[in-house]
Amino acid sequence: MSLSPRIIALLLACLISALTVAFLTFVEGVTLNMIFVVAVSSFAISFFLVLYAIELLVYREVNKMYKTIHKLKIRDFAISRKSIIKNTNPFKKLNDEIFVYVARKQKEIDELKRLEQFRREFLADVSHELKTPIFAAQGFIHTLIDGAIDDDKVRDKFLNKAAKSLDGLDALVKDLVALSQLETGEVKMNFERVDIRGITEDIYEQLEKIAHSKHATLRIKADRPGPIWVKADAQRIAQVMTNLIENAIKYGNENGRVLVTFEEDRKHWSISVRDDGPGIPPEHLSRIFERFYRVEKSRSKDRGGTGLGLAIVKHILNAHKSKVTVMSKLEKGTTFRFKLDRID
Repeated sequence: MSLSPRIIALLLACLISALTVAFLTFVEGVTLNMIFVVAVSSFAISFFLVLYAIELLVYREVNKMYKTIHKLKIRDFAISRKSIIKNTNPFKKLNDEIFVYVARKQKEIDELKRLEQFRREFLADVSHELKTPIFAAQGFIHTLIDGAIDDDKVRDKFLNKAAKSLDGLDALVKDLVALSQLETGEVKMNFERVDIRGITEDIYEQLEKIAHSKHATLRIKADRPGPIWVKADAQRIAQVMTNLIENAIKYGNENGRVLVTFEEDRKHWSISVRDDGPGIPPEHLSRIFERFYRVEKSRSKDRGGTGLGLAIVKHILNAHKSKVTVMSKLEKGTTFRFKLDRID
């Protein structure tokens, strides 16, 4: 049988009243009227005090705990840490602490599930990316072994294709190793005074052939002439600029323009790489820095690349205490922007 707060209060009040009356009967000079008044008053006071204590301090807070459990089941984690500190009721504080603890653990579980899903997707992506060049090279080599090696033209053609596939595999493995080292912190940045403008001009020269094939124009715009000195790892920041500029050329329009802009403020240089290509659809913007993520898989494959470039860019800039952002409008182009510490 379950007892309500009122029944418990009634029973305890009766017990307290009876004990009080029992003690009074042993006191000399106490009249029946006095015993009656004391019995009624002690009963009434005890009833309301016990009822208040049980109802407000115990039952109500226990009911709130059940409501908390229900909220946790539906994953409603809206609670303020300040409200816990302000509470003086120990049951309420316990209730809120349980809520915060379970909410934190639930979020940790959700994060572990997300990482597990990410691991599965990554393994699937790596398997797929490795399989393509391996199978291609394997097919060409087996064709040569089966007799095509005797034909000089076929032999040279297939060997070149096999070499190209293996070069792609080599580039993929190198990017995977670099990304893994960046994520685990194995790569230590060698920060020094670097001329980011000079690095950009060198990259423009290196990518001139690719730009010429797309009839793309490469330009630099800066707030002031001359070298632009920043605090950076020269090799890694060159890798960042190469990735961003090469992507701007590859995914930009024919006869397009790639513009690298340097804007100065009190403590930083803001560097942006902009193209006037077709742009990136809004639904893809939040995912383009993920490993192997491609906006259009077929077109991206045709243009080459490992699908790891932007992920590497993000991690290198994170190591520079910087963050890369992207803005894009369909048919108007895409802009990648980040900041580096200025050195005079």
